[in-house]
Amino acid sequence: MSESSVLAALVSGLRGGSIEVVDLTSPLSSSTPVIQLPPQFGQTAVFELEEISRYDDRGPAWYWNNFRSGEHTGTHFDAPNHWVTGKDLADVASVPARRLMAPAAVLDFTAEAAKNPDFLVEIDHVKAWETENGPLPDGGWLLLRTGWDTRSHSQEEFLNADENGPHTPGLSAECARWVAEDTPVIGLGVETVGTDAGAAHSFDPVFPCHSYLMGSDKYGLTQLRNLAALPPTGSVVIAGPLPIVTGSGAPARVLALVERS
Repeated sequence: MSESSVLAALVSGLRGGSIEVVDLTSPLSSSTPVIQLPPQFGQTAVFELEEISRYDDRGPAWYWNNFRSGEHTGTHFDAPNHWVTGKDLADVASVPARRLMAPAAVLDFTAEAAKNPDFLVEIDHVKAWETENGPLPDGGWLLLRTGWDTRSHSQEEFLNADENGPHTPGLSAECARWVAEDTPVIGLGVETVGTDAGAAHSFDPVFPCHSYLMGSDKYGLTQLRNLAALPPTGSVVIAGPLPIVTGSGAPARVLALVERS
């Protein structure tokens, strides 16, 4: 490998600190918030560890666990077959590895979400961002920063639900369709429990981010954190879901590479 090669430059940047690795993943534990559906539907599992041995008579020199988790618990990757509109498309194990590394556009609506937890991003919001920052990246991620990761310590605060349902920010139905069908991104990443806004159960169609993105062979990343550490453009996201055969998604370690001067 020559000293001028791209990979050598990457390794040098990582070692020297000119390329920072930002962890966008929420820690996975029994206290990680999970989505709650109406009681007539099946529910995802809370993450659980079951100890097998811990340097004891069950295994004197090693510590290990079994774990139980829903595919869509914690920071996770939504594959196209997660939704009925993408039922004949890829499972999470079939997502091409090259699509797990992609540039990112980070749109910051923290101030708006702080004033209104039901804030919805419209097409004009995204186009205004493009006017200032350039087009959304071809084959990249649209990451929606809302400051919601500051609530992840509490199931109640994270879901922010009342008798009318959850109140969390997201895309409008029209914007979800446009992102899925008319932009070059491969998916949407959010800080909330799912890619859809809390009120999306009442949208037409219901849960439009899921419906349009999955039906367009695109992906979702949820429960991200530390998006505040990313610039609007220029970062590269590495999303590593477990390759569960026939799975509709999986917990993922999501990292971002950011150049620092």
